[in-house]
Amino acid sequence: MKKLYITFVLMLIIAVGCGIFYFSAYRKLTMELPKGIVMENITGENISFDALPKKLKLVEFIYTNCPDICPVTTYKMKYLRNQLVKDGSFGKNIEFITITIDPARDTKERLYEYAETFDIKEGWHVLRGDEDQTKMLAKSFNFLYRDPGGGMYIHTSNTYLLDENNRLIEVFGMGEKGFNQDKVLKAIQEAL
Repeated sequence: MKKLYITFVLMLIIAVGCGIFYFSAYRKLTMELPKGIVMENITGENISFDALPKKLKLVEFIYTNCPDICPVTTYKMKYLRNQLVKDGSFGKNIEFITITIDPARDTKERLYEYAETFDIKEGWHVLRGDEDQTKMLAKSFNFLYRDPGGGMYIHTSNTYLLDENNRLIEVFGMGEKGFNQDKVLKAIQEAL
């Protein structure tokens, strides 16, 4: 009986270890952006993910109707951007990308207003694609979302730091407690 108990505990430890490895290392190593994704920015220009410059990228998924976590994250990213502007790395070595998960409601004009609200400037792309491209891109990040009706989405609360080759470096939370500006800044500075 003791051997059975020890075997069970060892198997449980191995299973937990495999799960931790999958979520902390393997998923990062295998994450790839899909090829051929082209989205429209707030000025109507098409932006191809394949043609983005070789820079670090901080990526967030939002929808403009979001009452809490999306605007709070964008607001915190604005202040992070300001710190990176001061040290000269924003736009030169790193850029931010904000992608709507609600392309039907988040028109180019609505996203332009969102960008104005958060003082989003050059070096920060605000993008919308068609529904299929948005789903494909979100899936590559393991970013899950759905609209249960009425345009109030339920979604994953993550932001993503990518290296120059669009490989995942780190996943951060969103919102007041989830998006720690100091932690994100430190990760960016270490990756530069």
